[in-house]
Amino acid sequence: MIEDQASSLRKMNQSQLIKVIAVTGGKGGVGKTNITLNTAISMAKQGKRVMVLDADLGLANVDVMLGLRVERNLSHVLSGECTLDEVLVTGPHGIKIAPATSGTQSMTELSSIEHAGLIRAFSELRSQVDVLIVDTAAGISDMVLSFSKAAQDIMVVVCDEPTSLTDAYALIKILNREHGVFRFKIVANMVRDTREGHELFSKLSKVTGRFLDVALELVATVPFDENIRRAVRKQTSIVDAYPGSPAAVAISQLATKAMRWPIPNQPGGHLEFFIEQLVSHKATGTQR
Repeated sequence: MIEDQASSLRKMNQSQLIKVIAVTGGKGGVGKTNITLNTAISMAKQGKRVMVLDADLGLANVDVMLGLRVERNLSHVLSGECTLDEVLVTGPHGIKIAPATSGTQSMTELSSIEHAGLIRAFSELRSQVDVLIVDTAAGISDMVLSFSKAAQDIMVVVCDEPTSLTDAYALIKILNREHGVFRFKIVANMVRDTREGHELFSKLSKVTGRFLDVALELVATVPFDENIRRAVRKQTSIVDAYPGSPAAVAISQLATKAMRWPIPNQPGGHLEFFIEQLVSHKATGTQR
């Protein structure tokens, strides 16, 4: 069934290249979802058609952070009650959000058949997308690994806490040694200044350079900014509410930089390839 779905997907949208970015971090509380949403909104403000996939399938919060009303989610798509287009909600500047469920254990343990259903849902997507940003769950579960290794670019968000660094290292180690991923883009979040961000990156680079065969790239240093908390309380984005604040400027620069990252040639530049990779890795354990 999975092979049939993959075959049909390869025939679709062959002219549409799409950038797929997974935002992850290992540890919870590092600001991953904030980075995801504000990057997506910044890209949309620059004219890109952006979709955010809330891949925290058991504890969704993307829609909550923006104060959006969600009536249906990915669980309804997988049950066949509706299409993916029908669950998409529109956020600021036209970004599309594919909401997950909250408090549903079964969504974190999808079967191969349900994964094939996820492929089918994306194959039928009619909404046009330039960039798909995947907000993964915290930790190093199979689902986090699957979403991360299926993406073209992996952004690992870290902050200046020992547990953040150790969990980020653990995530990078598993993706590298067990799944053949070699390149990671690092976002140093909630740092006091650029210097601290570079020091944080240096700490992570030293340990990965000593034990792993990976290439890390520091793509952003986002300062600690009280305006982020203010924006969260207002259920809005900092790039909209406080566009001139230090964190908003840093994230806007990250979005501009990310839009210049090259998109692989066929088949890796297609949305259906991302979902095909996600499912084939999960179902067969193949490596990239």
